[in-house]
Amino acid sequence: MTNTNATTESEETSVQPTTMPNPTDTKEQEMEAELQEASDIFNSLFSTRRPKDGWAGISSGLKSVGKGTVAGVASLIAQPIAGAHENGVKGFFGGLATGVASAVALPLTGVCVGAYQVGRGVVNSVEAMNASRAGMQWDQDKREWIFYYLNKDKEEVEKMEAEITSKKSGGTTASGGVAKADLNEKKVKDREFYDMLGVSTNASAGDIKKAYYKEARKCHPDKCPGDPEAAAKFQALGHAYQVLSNEQTRAAYDKNGKPDTNSADANLANEIDPLVFFAVMFGSHLVEPYVGELWIATTADTMMKDAMEHQQNIDFENMSEDEAAEMLAGKASNSAEMMLKQRKREVKCALNLREKITPFLEAKDDEDRNAFKESIRVEAEKIADTSFGATFLVTIGFALQVEAEEFLGFQNSAFGVGGHAARIKKQRKSMANNFKIFGAGINAATTGRKAMKEMETVQKAIEEKKREAIKSTGGATEKSSNDTESNNFDEEQAKMAQEKLEETIPALLELAWAINIRDISRTLRNACKKLFTDAEVPITTRVQRADAVRIIGSEFYAVGKMRGGEQYDIKKDMDDVKARAEVAVMTTMAKAQGQEVSTDDTEEMIKQAKTMRAEVEQMSKEGKTS
Repeated sequence: MTNTNATTESEETSVQPTTMPNPTDTKEQEMEAELQEASDIFNSLFSTRRPKDGWAGISSGLKSVGKGTVAGVASLIAQPIAGAHENGVKGFFGGLATGVASAVALPLTGVCVGAYQVGRGVVNSVEAMNASRAGMQWDQDKREWIFYYLNKDKEEVEKMEAEITSKKSGGTTASGGVAKADLNEKKVKDREFYDMLGVSTNASAGDIKKAYYKEARKCHPDKCPGDPEAAAKFQALGHAYQVLSNEQTRAAYDKNGKPDTNSADANLANEIDPLVFFAVMFGSHLVEPYVGELWIATTADTMMKDAMEHQQNIDFENMSEDEAAEMLAGKASNSAEMMLKQRKREVKCALNLREKITPFLEAKDDEDRNAFKESIRVEAEKIADTSFGATFLVTIGFALQVEAEEFLGFQNSAFGVGGHAARIKKQRKSMANNFKIFGAGINAATTGRKAMKEMETVQKAIEEKKREAIKSTGGATEKSSNDTESNNFDEEQAKMAQEKLEETIPALLELAWAINIRDISRTLRNACKKLFTDAEVPITTRVQRADAVRIIGSEFYAVGKMRGGEQYDIKKDMDDVKARAEVAVMTTMAKAQGQEVSTDDTEEMIKQAKTMRAEVEQMSKEGKTS
């Protein structure tokens, strides 16, 4: 027995030998980690990315010199203080010596890196010139020259959007695949059934039928014997197909989504769409194919959804570190989602412009080209008839015209003189608008603060009157009388609040318009770039595209300027602004309740609201004179 146990122990010892770590390998790993850390610090301190050309190399070199100088000065100040804190006077002088050395070494390193970057930029200039002539574009992320393809960009955006949707709401097919997304698909209340089938919301009845049979074969219980949820998935897939294969049930699902047990108030809150409000408020529905959804509207929509999420009971104190980190990571991803939304918007605008100018590119003679120009003018006149339409036309027209002139100038004029001239004109306009945003922001903040102070003063006075009224009655007045007095004071407060709010509207809208102008200009700049650099077509076609876009811009700007779009003054048209704001609120609430309201309906409601306001003001004036 003893020998057997000894043998067994010996065998176990031989089977599981003890391996000691190799000191050499450990030191090498530590050295690699330290080198990587030093490399990361160096790259973050100095600009070492590959420059596009000579000008980019000079810019990168100047940045490196500047960063090195600033870091040296900071080290000269910080090192003695840190040394004194750790080791008194001795540490101070030691830190001073280190700081002086850093103050010399860091700027010198910055100069060396800067010279290296300038040299790289000069060397890359030849490649940049050749690539630019070939129609290639510089990729800021990859730091290389590439050919841009508009349709490929569209596919990438759709794929990225589908992945984000899948992560956020579990938007997968019944068999577990990634749901399909379409850049131009219609908006629906709920898309879960579409995701289960793996189709777009624009899918035809035939597409839905094919997708159902495809998914049914994948998730049928007989095909998935090891999946206990296969039967439930197959049943849910069948229900989704039943709803979407019938026109009436599909329309109801698109409008209302799946029936749920939420309260009416909760459903209403979830259905309020800021995009509807801003579309009515600014009358942007006719220009949406050109500019997409305004940034201010998209931001308001995102902020409202975040506010709805915060209303849920979120208790960071009782969360673990992992849970809190996961939540914060989800919030941080919103910025990436916003960037994707803007990219999607720009691609969509480029595609819409490509479709709009197709008649011009297919024109056989001057008569066809003149017909295209006339159709654009008719469209511009229709847009100008709406509120803010003339201002939209001037903004869109200038942006399209200057982008086309810049591209054509670099293509057609000697040394790109026309392109540089258009670029200078664009930069001058951008600077003027930035100053306008700055001024409008200060004005809006000042006006809002003033209105709040006045409201607080008046509110205190009303509260004082209310207390005096209660004291004067000595408690003997009937409760109904006190209620009447209280209601009168409340009505006075509400009226005062409305008046102060109306006083701030011009300043707020002035700021909103300045932001809209910069937003539209930036969006159209990138959309035109995508359209003019699309390598799927030859350069001659791209030049034709730019010619057609210039015509659209010229006609839009001319009509908008003729209608007063350049001198639009919100203060002079407050009746229209107030009426539009009222109708925007009513339309938003009506759509939240599931009612259908067309753009023609909203315009008619605005006219009626303006007429009613004018009649009320006229009656008020007549009452005062009598």
